[in-house]
Amino acid sequence: MAARIDHLVTSGTFSLDGGTWDVDNNVWIVGDDTEAIVVDAAHDADAIAAALGGRRLVAIVSTHAHNDHIDAAPALAARTGAPILLHGADLPLWKQTHPERSPDGELTDGQVITVAGTELTVLHTPGHAPGAVCLYAPGLGTVFTGDTLFQGGPGATGRSFSDFPTIVGSIRDRLLTLPPETVVRTGHGDSTTIGAEAPHLDEWIARGH
Repeated sequence: MAARIDHLVTSGTFSLDGGTWDVDNNVWIVGDDTEAIVVDAAHDADAIAAALGGRRLVAIVSTHAHNDHIDAAPALAARTGAPILLHGADLPLWKQTHPERSPDGELTDGQVITVAGTELTVLHTPGHAPGAVCLYAPGLGTVFTGDTLFQGGPGATGRSFSDFPTIVGSIRDRLLTLPPETVVRTGHGDSTTIGAEAPHLDEWIARGH
């Protein structure tokens, strides 16, 4: 059976630099009826486990270590035995949320994660966070971008550990080079496509947000 993408939205808070905001997060599950991976274990381990059903969880992949994307990861890992994977450059952010629990493995640029016969390639796309990554699954015609690229532009870069020129470079060099029909599945809000976002690069740079 071919891999499919399941989606749920979980709600909680995002905290950084002394502020806290209510947020809704996209949680993506990629797999078949037997095994799956979770992209960003946000807020609610019980809801994510329920969406998995009886499937074996191969890995919990964190696109970056802002707390709203990793807060439920240790609980989900404890419940399923799945390893938590994170890019090493985001360990300082991770430690702010989980000082007593380290990730189980490190994501690296170009690494390939295979689940249900489908390959997802790790693209290191710093800017929103130093260790931000996207997961490109050409067989599914999609890229999971976390908070690097949204419908309407780049992720926020106004807080600690982020940088606007860096995120623009990541999007230009690593994402906008993907096929235009590639579906962009984001960390928050609606999906888009590479082709819909690519024409606006110069506008984002001029806006400088």
